[in-house]
Amino acid sequence: MNRREFLGMSGAALTMAFIPLGSSVGMLGVTASPGMAQGYVFHDKSQSGKRQKGDKGIAGVCVSNGVDVTLTDKNGFWKLPVTEDSILFVIKPSGWMTAVDPVTQLPRGYYIHKPKGSPKEFNYKGVEPTGELPLSIDFALQPQREDRKFRMVLFGDPQPRNQTEIDYMAHDVMEQVVRDIEKTDCKFGISLGDIMFDALNFYESQNRTIATGGIPWYSVVGNHDLNFDSADDALSTETFKRIFGPTNYAFNYGPVHFIVLNDVEWQGKEKGRYRGNFAPEALAFVKSDLAHVDPEKLVVIAMHIPLNDVKNREELFRLIEGRPRTFSLSAHTHVQASHFLGTEAGWKGAQPHHHLNHATVCGSWWGGATDERGIPHATMSDGCPNGYSIVEFEGNSHKVTFRAASRPEWEQMSLWLPEVMTSREAGRTELIANIWAGTSKSTSRMRVDGGEWKSMENFTGKDPAYAALKEMEKNEKPPNGRPLPGASITSHLWKAFLPRGLSEGHHTAEVETTDMYGQVYSEKRIFRIEG
Repeated sequence: MNRREFLGMSGAALTMAFIPLGSSVGMLGVTASPGMAQGYVFHDKSQSGKRQKGDKGIAGVCVSNGVDVTLTDKNGFWKLPVTEDSILFVIKPSGWMTAVDPVTQLPRGYYIHKPKGSPKEFNYKGVEPTGELPLSIDFALQPQREDRKFRMVLFGDPQPRNQTEIDYMAHDVMEQVVRDIEKTDCKFGISLGDIMFDALNFYESQNRTIATGGIPWYSVVGNHDLNFDSADDALSTETFKRIFGPTNYAFNYGPVHFIVLNDVEWQGKEKGRYRGNFAPEALAFVKSDLAHVDPEKLVVIAMHIPLNDVKNREELFRLIEGRPRTFSLSAHTHVQASHFLGTEAGWKGAQPHHHLNHATVCGSWWGGATDERGIPHATMSDGCPNGYSIVEFEGNSHKVTFRAASRPEWEQMSLWLPEVMTSREAGRTELIANIWAGTSKSTSRMRVDGGEWKSMENFTGKDPAYAALKEMEKNEKPPNGRPLPGASITSHLWKAFLPRGLSEGHHTAEVETTDMYGQVYSEKRIFRIEG
């Protein structure tokens, strides 16, 4: 069966399947019908991962082959078409959980069918030959409590290139994440691609480090997670699939539906480049998946490359813009920005679509001067520090709280002013606030020495504090740490002039901001007036 035939098959008369690590694969060595997989989704009462006598099938569970999605019947039975390169997976229903690898915390609710395996000549190992299709592929689920209100951890590109940078992440980010998980009771995490920086042999160490959080962790494929020796896009994620499973999949948690998509199209070893684009099977999967999702439900879509840079984003828009509650996430750019996509981006929904292009764990690729721990400050080119977010969901609503690495929760901005100025200069001097998670829906105000509040103006430009960092870097001989990228244009800047007639001496400027979720943060900066 070729890809066109596979994509053209109707899922209406089919049932879907899913298989996690430790689940049972019935009657190995006995083949099913050619091109057709089948099995059961069952309640794993024994917690063995294998279907035992008395383990009942679960009805109404969605299973997918990466294109079609179907529901199990009253006995938990499913049936789906497969090619010689398919991954069958269950779409985790609310109130249930698939098996999770105890070492890496990676969810294992899938079965890879690739009889011939991945190409052996690839630099990084892919999937071993799986042999003939089993007669029955059975997926184990166990019940778990899932509340209407819950939290998750969100990572942009961790992107370490070696063990040293994995250790940076462990101390700069994961130790703080572990405390946040304990404090906020986060239920799972998602990494938005570029889990590694090309060196795919470090996946195991990276995954074990993230697993110290003790919660299931879902993964998006990024452009630095590819097999660059692949001649085309079709075989560019062989190592990723071996480690993490499917590149396009979905799961439910509580009242929220999550979709993970691969939007990185590898254009082949010969060209040696990629672009942002959804493959036909990814879009087919979204269409099939959403046919089983309540139209009123919040749908969160995670990808690597921002929608602004995805060539065929409008094909995705046509599938989701009729829903009143959608939210999408990406990383890749190593800056932080919220985009409210409207007609100018090709979106035709009633309200603009919120797309969060999230900050990265590695910041500026672990660049910049090192601190007393030997860890680079890694400030990104928009002046935002490296970090992660805690995302809270309640029913159909959500809010995002950014967490700068190795900094207290309340620290959400940096303020720029000259260290010293004359009284006359003060009235012509602007205080600039870089509010790291600020959006066009944020409001900000400023006051000096506890005086009257003054509204601040949101503007687009370069962060002067980051520009000063780059200038310091130029004067270091030799430079301390990997060079930072040049300053980029950002829209999360606010400005206001200082009041006139300030007296000589020390003064305190204070900025207060309220974000789009109603969260309020403040910061202060001391400056001097001389003459």
